[in-house]
Amino acid sequence: MNGNYYQNPTFPTNNYQTPPGNMSVSEVSMPMEQSYIENILRLNKGKKVKAYVSYPDSSAWQNKVYEGIIEEAGRDHLIIKDNVSGTWYLIRIIYLNYVEFMEPIIYSHAYSEKTY
Repeated sequence: MNGNYYQNPTFPTNNYQTPPGNMSVSEVSMPMEQSYIENILRLNKGKKVKAYVSYPDSSAWQNKVYEGIIEEAGRDHLIIKDNVSGTWYLIRIIYLNYVEFMEPIIYSHAYSEKTY
């Protein structure tokens, strides 16, 4: 072989520049509004909710309602504890239709924090 058939791999260089003024790196790389559902659920840990969920591929559990206290929330999941039965539920956010809160909720994004 003449050495021209396979090229040596190249990797992108890191062209990192210091943010303008006194802004931090996280302020430059993060969007201004972050009112994602998992953040709203996290802000409301400990509150009683009903989570309405649909499982489109299931004939037995097409639609289901989970009732309990928000214990944790992540990017792709919600953990609810049913205090009546003592059952814990791990619910994938992809199946979550909406959440009904039994008490006022806290909603926050980059500019303000409100209670509804």
